[in-house]
Amino acid sequence: QEKGLYLPLVYNCGGYESIEVLRLLEGVIDIYMPDAKYADETTARRLSNAPGYPEVIKRVLREMYRQVGNLVIDDNGLAVKGLLIRHLVLPNNLAGTEFLLRFIAQEVSPDTFVNIMDQYQSCFKAGDFPQVSRPVTQEEYLRAIEVARSFGLHRGF
Repeated sequence: QEKGLYLPLVYNCGGYESIEVLRLLEGVIDIYMPDAKYADETTARRLSNAPGYPEVIKRVLREMYRQVGNLVIDDNGLAVKGLLIRHLVLPNNLAGTEFLLRFIAQEVSPDTFVNIMDQYQSCFKAGDFPQVSRPVTQEEYLRAIEVARSFGLHRGF
């Protein structure tokens, strides 16, 4: 950085992380970029074989925030440090969007940068699960944005 080059280290992950590993990364990672996928245990198991996901993601988001805080963007518009959470809206509210966004606003920070994504496409084995065998509707996506704002989230979307 003193010689003019600074590249923040970004940890791009699925959110189903070990707290022990995250603690080893403390002071090394500048930007955490996890997915917040599911609020429901049954859905997490069925769609991603991720037992305990709702509890894991809560611990992970708290730990990441403790380490790096809210996303900081420099004068050039570049992220340099902090937490950026991605949330993919799923059809039929299978992601539990309202629960996740409430958790982020109330137990992480209302200033958290949340990228609410609408690009879900049913592929691979999605046809085996009728509730996710279609794209997200515009109404479902706009509802997620409305929910985020209702909880005081204001960065991202």
